[in-house]
Amino acid sequence: MKLMSFLDQRRASYGVVKNDGVVDLGRRFGAEHPTLRALLTHGALADAQRIAKSEAPDYKLSAISFLPVIPDPAKILAIGLNYADHAAEGGHKPPTKPVVFVRFADSQVGHEQPIVKPRESDSYDYEVELCIVIGKRARRVAAKDALGYVAGYTIYNDGSVRDWQRHGSQFTPGKNFPQSGSVGPWMVTSDELPDPSKLKLTTKLNGILLQNGNTENLIFPVPELIAYCSTFTTLEPGDLIPTGTPAGVGFTRKPPIFMKPGDVAELEIEKIGVLRNRVVEG
Repeated sequence: MKLMSFLDQRRASYGVVKNDGVVDLGRRFGAEHPTLRALLTHGALADAQRIAKSEAPDYKLSAISFLPVIPDPAKILAIGLNYADHAAEGGHKPPTKPVVFVRFADSQVGHEQPIVKPRESDSYDYEVELCIVIGKRARRVAAKDALGYVAGYTIYNDGSVRDWQRHGSQFTPGKNFPQSGSVGPWMVTSDELPDPSKLKLTTKLNGILLQNGNTENLIFPVPELIAYCSTFTTLEPGDLIPTGTPAGVGFTRKPPIFMKPGDVAELEIEKIGVLRNRVVEG
C-alpha cells in the first residue's frame, strides 16, 4: 500500500495511491484520524487497506499537490556518513556510532514542489536517502525486533547547504533552511517492502546520473538505527529517520556540482518510486 499526504486546492488530506489516483482517507475518517500521522498513531493501517481495496480513487494524482509524506512529524532524526564510500569521499573515516542530526519539519517539501536554494549560498547539494517512517511507539527496541516498528519507507532528499553545514561542529544550520529538502512521493508500507537491505538508490540532476548506490552498503542498517535512536529518545508514529546517502554528492566532485535555480533533481529508490523537485532561488 502506498500512502501519501496531499492538497486538494486548499484542503490538506491524505490517502492511498490506487492506479493513477488517490483514495481520500482524510475525508472518510474525518476527525477520527485527521492526518496520516494520526492514522499511524491509532494503528489504523488495516482500516485504510480495507477502504483502499473497496473504494475508487477520488482524484487523479495529476489533480492534487503532493505534501511531505508526513507533514507534521514530531521528529526527523537524520543520519550522516552512513555509507563508507560517502564518508571516504568527504575525507572522513567510517563512524563507529551513528552520526545523528535533526531536521525541522519546515525544511522539507513534497514531491513535485519547488525546493529552495537559499540566497545566502551557492553550495546547495543533493543527497538521496532511504527514509524510515516509524509506525509504533518505540523505546529501547532491540535490533532484532526493530523492523516490527516500521510503518513503511519513503525517499528523502537531504538538501544540504554545505558552507553553512561547516560553520561549526554541528550540521544543523546547513540542513534546515526552509524548503531545502524533500520527501516523498509516498510511503510504501512495510508489508509490501519487508526487507529494506538491498535497494538501489540513485540521483539524477537534469537527467545526468550522479549517485548510484545500494542500501546493502549502509554502515548501520535500518534495524540498528532504530535500536540506537530508540535508546536516547522515544520514537513516535510518523517520526522520520533518513538513513544517509551514498557517494557521488556534489561537493566532492571536481569541479563541484551544486544545485541551482532551474535544475531538476530526480531521486529514485527501487520498489518505492521517484521523488522529483525543481530548484528555485530563495
